[in-house]
Amino acid sequence: MTLAAYAIPVSLAYAGLAGLPPQVGVYGYLLGGLGYALLGSSRQLAIGPTSAISLMIAGTVGAMADGDAQRYAQIASLTGFTVAALCLIAWVLQLSELVKLISDSILVGFKAGAGLTIAMTQLPSLIGTAGGGHNFFERVVLFAGQLGQTHYLVLAVGVIAIMLLIFGERWLPGKPIALGVVALAIIAASVLGLPALGVPTTGEIPAGLPSLGAPALRLRDVEGIVPLAAGCLLLAYIESVSAARTFAAKYGYALDPRQELLGIGRRPNAR
Repeated sequence: MTLAAYAIPVSLAYAGLAGLPPQVGVYGYLLGGLGYALLGSSRQLAIGPTSAISLMIAGTVGAMADGDAQRYAQIASLTGFTVAALCLIAWVLQLSELVKLISDSILVGFKAGAGLTIAMTQLPSLIGTAGGGHNFFERVVLFAGQLGQTHYLVLAVGVIAIMLLIFGERWLPGKPIALGVVALAIIAASVLGLPALGVPTTGEIPAGLPSLGAPALRLRDVEGIVPLAAGCLLLAYIESVSAARTFAAKYGYALDPRQELLGIGRRPNAR
């Protein structure tokens, strides 16, 4: 329940970062978690969309789709299928050892850049402004210009939630703090009527399971899909195996890096 309380709002945010409908993020956790449970080798790893891959999708697919929302979703879906195909090929060819050649400093630098980018996409929501901009520096300039439009109730709600998470983890280690914060937020929004006071909410999420099927596009229809999928695969694999190895060493069992390729291949990061 605690993991779900964390994963659901995070998955909605990651879908937004990727430029996709919010329910797509939930599908990513739902299908990715089931697939990894069947094929992965880590006992603790939580599988689902990631911030870095969401940003990669948003930064690449937008140019490919040329403003067409339907084509955008189709390209993102095709990317997900291509990632799965590349994972299978890498598993057959036993390419898991090649990932060791990638420098840790490159991954750390990418994550740092992704973290700054995510911060600048979410700070406007924290103060209740529109934000905007197509890159980090544009977002910084626009955010600075919108500080005078801060919605103080929205800011107060966000700061209280952040403080509860920070001090809750410090004062009550090992307790489901995230679950409590989510529950309190739902109660506060309902009882205090926060949406009517200008605090934005996610709104209604379409119910039901996703429809399964092959992508509407083919590789030949979109130039640049394979490099994008390869980048997503590298990020997903490096991040996942790094975390999985930490858990495996802590709890004393063997991790199979090659098997992780199959587990990640069932993880719909890009869909």
